[in-house]
Amino acid sequence: MTEYKEDDLVLCTVKAIEGTTAFIEIDDKTKGTISFSEIAPGRIRNIREFVTIGKKIVCKVLRVKEDHLELSLRRVTTKEKEAVLEADKKEKVLEAILKPILKEKTQAFLEKIAQDSLTRTEFFDKLKANPELTENYFTKPEAELVKKALKDKKEKEKEVKKTIILKSPNPSGLKDIKSTLNLEDKEKSLEINYLGSSKFSVSIKGVNAKHASAHLELIIKTIQDRAKQNHVHFEAK
Repeated sequence: MTEYKEDDLVLCTVKAIEGTTAFIEIDDKTKGTISFSEIAPGRIRNIREFVTIGKKIVCKVLRVKEDHLELSLRRVTTKEKEAVLEADKKEKVLEAILKPILKEKTQAFLEKIAQDSLTRTEFFDKLKANPELTENYFTKPEAELVKKALKDKKEKEKEVKKTIILKSPNPSGLKDIKSTLNLEDKEKSLEINYLGSSKFSVSIKGVNAKHASAHLELIIKTIQDRAKQNHVHFEAK
């Protein structure tokens, strides 16, 4: 198991939910658990409102046990979550750049970077800020390909976000709200997060902020229409 310590932030996947405990796994196969009290702030009725099997989440390490980690979801701030997800995104971009160029040497190269006390994110930022440094790490032909790949990378996507409120007094209220928000499979860049107190954050990314905002407005309108059909109270903040 990778060496972890208290307060480390980890990106993990929900593998199972049993009773009031969520069981997760980190990419390095390290196991972890999140108890009911560490899922979300305030009183919660159903753990599945906040975690679902297969979902990627950012957690904070509370305690390191011999065979697993005890984790918290509720103690992770929005800023911490965004930083971890951004680092993960950069790591994936770096691998996508290197694999076609280094092929089977990619993993060995990334391990060497770690030995130089550089995280993959730091290495990516370093090359992006100064592409000429590629010549310090690669052969000349490889360096030219890496520089070209960095240059060809699309402009960073902008995120636009809106907060909405959904409430339902009906016995099937939770089911109706989930049905109202069931859009993520159709919109790849759409992200919906529960904020507590019936509030939801709805965000979408796009290279063009104006187009992304217009797209988000259409999505919000769709949610509003679905809420009306499902007899769910809708309010946009």
